[in-house]
Order: sequence, then C-alpha cells, then structure tokens
Amino acid sequence: MWRKTKAGGEQRRELILRTLQEAGHPVTGAELGQLTNVSRQVIVSDVNLLKAKDEPIIATNQGYLYTQSAEKSTDAEKIIVCKHDPEQTEEELHILVDHGVTVKDVRVEHPVYGDVRASIMVSNRQEVKAFIDQIKQSKAPYLLNLDESGIHLHTISAPRKDQLLEAENALKKAGFLVE
Repeated sequence: MWRKTKAGGEQRRELILRTLQEAGHPVTGAELGQLTNVSRQVIVSDVNLLKAKDEPIIATNQGYLYTQSAEKSTDAEKIIVCKHDPEQTEEELHILVDHGVTVKDVRVEHPVYGDVRASIMVSNRQEVKAFIDQIKQSKAPYLLNLDESGIHLHTISAPRKDQLLEAENALKKAGFLVE
C-alpha cells in the first residue's frame, strides 16, 4: 500500500480520497504524505481541492476524516446550546460521550466573523483525552473563549434519539445546557 514514488496530482488525490473512504477513522496529513511521497503541506492543498469538489472530508484534531453525507447516516442528530467555563470542557464532553453521543463540532458566534465552527469528532473518553491533551499542548484557546458569555453550540449525534435526550438531561443537571 505504501508508495515509493511521487504520485501525480489527480492520481494522488484519488489515492487520498480512497484511503480516507476505506479507513473509517481519521488519517493524519503526515500519514497521507508518506503514502503519496509528498509533504504534509501538499496534502493540505490536495484535501482542500477535494473539499472544493464537495467531497465530505473534515479536518479533526486526529487527522482527516471522510464522512458520509447526512442522507446516508441513520444516527439521530441535534444541535445543543451550552455554557460553562473552559476548565469544564472535559466534564462536558465526558457527559456526552458517556451517553453514547458523538460530539461532531463546536460553534460560537464571533462579533466580526459570525459563526466560527471547528470539528471535534469525539465519541469516547480516550478521544476526549486526546482532544484535551492537544489543546493543552498547543496552548490553543477553546472556541468558547471567543464569545464573552461562553455560550457555544455543539452538533451531537447518536444511534438513538433517547441517547441524545439522556445526554441533554445530564448536561442540564450539570448546569451546562442553555434552554
């Protein structure tokens, strides 16, 4: 599977797309660079070209992920509004994943840029830990810091609607859910 020669642009993008479709999990830019024998920066450019062709690829903190379109997904999905201090982010995410919920993204309203959205894509405590560790190591601020009130939105999904409801109730009990 690993290539030793450089792939041409279109051939390389086809290989990247096929790799992401078959992986079923995030693949880092470095891994894709190794596969195609190009730099990570070339991969970033290739992925942007694939996104421009409406390929459902998202960049997560764990790598690039090929997502199925919403029509193909059988999971229940909902947008929730939360508010808490940055130090409570891990607790919030644990509440959600402990109910079998995937946290797809976080969104805040910025006074200049409008909606600012970032992919999270965490489904279990191990992924939450990796996300929190990455935030700490990079010293990057949480998006909720961009809104003075700390209000932010999450797109969440789960195999069953009752899981979403139970997760919302747990967030409400913890004082994180804005209604």
